[in-house]
Amino acid sequence: MTDNSIKVLLVEDHMMIRMGTSLVIEKTDGITLIGEAEDGLQGVEKAKELLPDVILMDIGLPVIDGIEATKRIREAGLDSKVLIFTSRDNDDDVFAALAAGADGYVMKGATAQQLTAAITAVNEGTAWLDPAIARLVLSNVQRRNKEEQTSSDINYQAGKNSFGLTEREMEVLALIVDGLSNPEIAEKLFITRATAKAHVHSILQKLYVDDRTQAAVTAMREGLV
Repeated sequence: MTDNSIKVLLVEDHMMIRMGTSLVIEKTDGITLIGEAEDGLQGVEKAKELLPDVILMDIGLPVIDGIEATKRIREAGLDSKVLIFTSRDNDDDVFAALAAGADGYVMKGATAQQLTAAITAVNEGTAWLDPAIARLVLSNVQRRNKEEQTSSDINYQAGKNSFGLTEREMEVLALIVDGLSNPEIAEKLFITRATAKAHVHSILQKLYVDDRTQAAVTAMREGLV
């Protein structure tokens, strides 16, 4: 393990999945598996003991589930990033996990490259939402908004942007929800990295949130994208 290697704790109760995921991590340069846990409570204890950079956390764990484990890790004040790693793909679980303090959400069906990219992204402070999860949640939010709509389309559209976001900021916010980093946003929108960073900073202020993950959750909850 090199000094700058990303240290990962894997919390997973299914042995075969744990073994396969461990193998992927161990074969990836720059990422090191420093511990494993088979239930949520053990995961919290090992997180406090090992102080990993990233915790790969299943949701459906025995003793306490991954959402409760994430809450306890946050309450303990650990700096570890929590990346939810699960086969559960309903929006309630996604929102519950992110509300508990998770930094990202990746599906167990992800490729080895996607998994390692997610680990790297959350370690660097970038919100990571599996594209399939982001689309699912967005679809459900938009459906609920449509069902609850009682005013005219004009009033509805005005209400969508009640945070005062500019048209460009709305575009940037949509890319944040998709999990893009500032450099990727800059490339996508043909703007400089400094401009992308400034837009992201403005969005966080207008949404009254502290980080990109919270911005993505707010955007999906409020139907902004």
